[in-house]
Amino acid sequence: MHFHKYEKIWLVFGLVSLILFLSIVGVSAFSHGHTPSGGMDTIDPKKVNETAPFDKPGVTQLDDDTYQVAIVALAFGYNAPELKVPAGKEIIFKVTSTDVVHSFTIDNTKVNMMVVPGQITTKSYTFDKPGKYLILCNEYCGAGHHLMSTEIEVY
Repeated sequence: MHFHKYEKIWLVFGLVSLILFLSIVGVSAFSHGHTPSGGMDTIDPKKVNETAPFDKPGVTQLDDDTYQVAIVALAFGYNAPELKVPAGKEIIFKVTSTDVVHSFTIDNTKVNMMVVPGQITTKSYTFDKPGKYLILCNEYCGAGHHLMSTEIEVY
C-alpha cells in the first residue's frame, strides 16, 4: 500500500500528538496522586448495622492527624450522629447504603461520591476553613429525595 507524502505527515503528526497527550495525562495523574474513588470494598447491605465501622456511625479519631467518618445512606437521610471534625486534619469518609443508590456530596468541596448498596465508598478530604458544610444526595432516590441532607461542622 502506498501513502501520499501528506498522508504520511498527518499520520505521524496524529500518532505523535496522541502519544504526547496520553503521556501528559498519565504523568500528571500519577504525580498528583489521582486514583479512582473507593468502592472496591464490599459489604452485605442487610448486615450494615452489624458491620464495623457502620455499627457505630459517626466520627472516630484514628490518630493525631486522621479522623474517620462512617455514614450510612438510607431512604431519605443519612444515619450519622452529630458530625464535628477539626479543620486542617485528614478526614476519611466511609459511606455505604442499605437500600438504593445515593450520592454523598459535601457542598463547596471536592467530596462527591456514589453510594451503592453492597459497596463501601471511601474518600479522604482535609477541610481548610471552619464552618458548617451541607451534605446532599445528588442521586434521585425516591419521592423524599429532596429531604435528604445533613450537616458536618468543622471547628
